[in-house]
Amino acid sequence: MGRYDPYEHAAQLGIDVIHRPIRSANGFWYPDHNLIVIRSGMRAVHDRSALAHEIGHADLGHRDDRPKHEVQADRYAALHLIDDEEAAEICAWTQDPAKIAAELGVSGKLWRVWWNVRRQAGGDAGESVA
Repeated sequence: MGRYDPYEHAAQLGIDVIHRPIRSANGFWYPDHNLIVIRSGMRAVHDRSALAHEIGHADLGHRDDRPKHEVQADRYAALHLIDDEEAAEICAWTQDPAKIAAELGVSGKLWRVWWNVRRQAGGDAGESVA
């Protein structure tokens, strides 16, 4: 399986993605315009993570940013960006959450979300990491 590309996924969904100097968030989903705005100037890992999160809002049909939707979009992003086998391989040689997130190319927050989802589902990606 190839690595998930949120830009490719947005294009497949017909969603326009633009970058702008926003301050209040890393990204926004505008459902009435089929548009995602991502904060310009972020490191690639945060750019990918934010875009996957906003695609989650789009794909899940969210029209607002209530807390429940934010949790769902985080889960969506984590499960799309993180490959289970790759995570297991990395967890075999390190248990440092920052190193794991860096190796996976995701934000630390999305690594923690993925870990908690897998732990709750009874999955095992290594020892206790979080």
